Amino acid sequence: MRLFEAIIDANHRAVAGDNSAGLHPAEFANELPVIALTCIDPRLNALFPNVLGIPAEDFIWLRNAGNIITGTLSSTMRSLALACAVKGGKEIAIIGHTDCHVCQTTTMALLDKLKAIGVDRSRLPENVNEFFGMFATERQNVIKACTFARSSPLIGPKIPVHGLVVDIATGKLEWVVNGYDAWPLPVAPEQNIFAKLTDAATKELGAGPMANFHFGEMKFPELKIGEAASKIGLAEPKPMAEKMVAMPPPPPLPAASVRSPKRPMPPPLRPRVVPPRERN
Repeated sequence: MRLFEAIIDANHRAVAGDNSAGLHPAEFANELPVIALTCIDPRLNALFPNVLGIPAEDFIWLRNAGNIITGTLSSTMRSLALACAVKGGKEIAIIGHTDCHVCQTTTMALLDKLKAIGVDRSRLPENVNEFFGMFATERQNVIKACTFARSSPLIGPKIPVHGLVVDIATGKLEWVVNGYDAWPLPVAPEQNIFAKLTDAATKELGAGPMANFHFGEMKFPELKIGEAASKIGLAEPKPMAEKMVAMPPPPPLPAASVRSPKRPMPPPLRPRVVPPRERN
């Protein structure tokens, strides 16, 4: 029996009235400490870490409003990663709770509450729902948070990520996501885009002489770096003068296009001689 299997078993027996129910943490030394992400609801203060049956020194407690994770690289994921890498956390538990006030708050109600404390709508992100990570049910929120955590590049595959919901009235735990289950890897696409294009091109060849030709089977010779350049004469460039090719002279223009039309010359300017009698 692994750690959280023992935790759930002991918790359910204790809630049912078994006074002997409990956990022996020493038996799970290699799976401790546990990192728990819970809500900031103060009603949880009396429940943790008691409902898990583990001592406080083996309980790394992270909290935010609604135990929400908004992305694989969010600030909450950063804290979870550091808790694993620096504080030595061995397993992660994302724990929601019943009667969650964040779950019960609609987007419009949230905007009204923010406005009441002086936060204007124009100063908020456009998609308020996405930014605050609003959710419909506690279980749905836990499953979404576990999906982000299990898909995050910040959390190694050796760290199980569990999802639980605790009953705020009784302390009973519901195991929503079993972190010991194998996490399915993303399914590889059937074909990449090049394969699709080559298949389409092959079909276009029809049943003619090129029918047995397949683009996907095209192979190119293996060359060392610089070998191809030397084969085409780029390795040792020739002088520029040898590369230049003399251009033929342009054809002469028609005579009509080069001769300007004749214009009559203006008469020469001659000074006028004024007779002596006209000078007076």
